[in-house]
This record gives sequence, C-alpha cells and structure tokens, in this order.
Amino acid sequence: MGKLTLYGIDGSPPVRSVLLTLRALGLDFDYKIVNLMEKEHLKPEFLKINPLHTVPALDDNGFYLSDSHAINSYLVSKYGRSDSLYPKDLKKRAIVDQRLHYDSSVVTSTGRAITFPLFWQNKTEIPRARIDDLEGVYKSLNLFLDKGNYLAGDSLTIADFHIIAVLTGLLVFLPVDATKYPDLAAWIKRIKELPYYEEANGARSAPIIALIKSKNFTIA
Repeated sequence: MGKLTLYGIDGSPPVRSVLLTLRALGLDFDYKIVNLMEKEHLKPEFLKINPLHTVPALDDNGFYLSDSHAINSYLVSKYGRSDSLYPKDLKKRAIVDQRLHYDSSVVTSTGRAITFPLFWQNKTEIPRARIDDLEGVYKSLNLFLDKGNYLAGDSLTIADFHIIAVLTGLLVFLPVDATKYPDLAAWIKRIKELPYYEEANGARSAPIIALIKSKNFTIA
C-alpha cells in the first residue's frame, strides 16, 4: 500500500473528522496543510487533486477523493480490519448514512449560519434564533442517543467523528446542558475519552475555539 496523503487545515471540522477516522483505523499517512488564506487551494497543483478546491482532499496512490463523508466511508471500506465504523449490513449502514446526511444538511448548516457572519463579516451580534436552532440540533442528537451509546447505535461509527468535529467549536456558543440533554453530554465525554481524540480533534480545534472567543460575540 502506498502512503495516504491527506490535504487539509486543522481549523476545518471535516478535516478533523478524517483525522479521527485515520487514527481509529491506525493508518500511516502524510498530512499536508493547505493554507487557505494564502490561496494554496487555488493553485494548479492542488486543483489537480480537487478541482472543487476544498479541503479535505485525499490522495490514495493517485486516486483523488474529496468530501469528508466520501473519504471516511472509503477509508473504512478499503482499510478497516472490520466494518464496525461503517457497517456492511444495509440496515445498520442506512442508520449511519442518515446521521451523515443529518450532519451535512442540518448540523453543518446550523453551525455555518452562526460562524460565517462572525468570521467573514465580523458581525459579533448573533441572533438568538440561530442559537435556538443549535439547541434544536442538540435535541435531535439526544434523541439519536436514546438507542445506544453512539449516534448510530451501540457501536462507534464515522457518524460520531463527523458530528463531534463540528460540535467542538459550536459548544462555545451553547454549552450542552446535561440536565436537559444527558445522553448528549455523556456521548461527548465518551468520545473525548478515545485514545486518539485529543491528537486528532481536541488539540487541533483549540486555535479555532480561541479565535471564536476572541470575537467577544453577543447573543441578542
């Protein structure tokens, strides 16, 4: 097997979800930072890897793939010693896929509605309605956890990696109230106890969390 190469940046939740998957699988890989502020993602050499000029992007011995959901399912399907992170059983996989679609269609868009104006438009007053939407996400995730210790049941899957990577930053805006969402609070603690969590997500998310806090945002 040729060495895998992941292109990304630590501040990106999708990139960190792939780092969690790579670490969970115990794979050897190179990690190449793509400096978005310097527009490295628009350079011809990167556009050959991902014409959509987004991160993460994966190079598996000349096979190029973008989108974290596609990358993580591919990695488990090809390199997993078992299929537990992305089950082959169609019913179990359907539940994981549903959680992945919820991540991309609801969790990520809810987070973007809060962070995009803050980061790119310097709007430090966040409408209360957007925080209410985030609490709605917490309610849904707590419901998902009714049926097991993880978002898709009793086993850890890539769905957990995707959603924890996004939530890590969003918790700054609205911490999880363990009295209202006990299953979600317990799940966050459970994921943080994974042996590779801190290296793949915790420490790498610290700068973006510090940036959020430095904005001195208000909720109105």
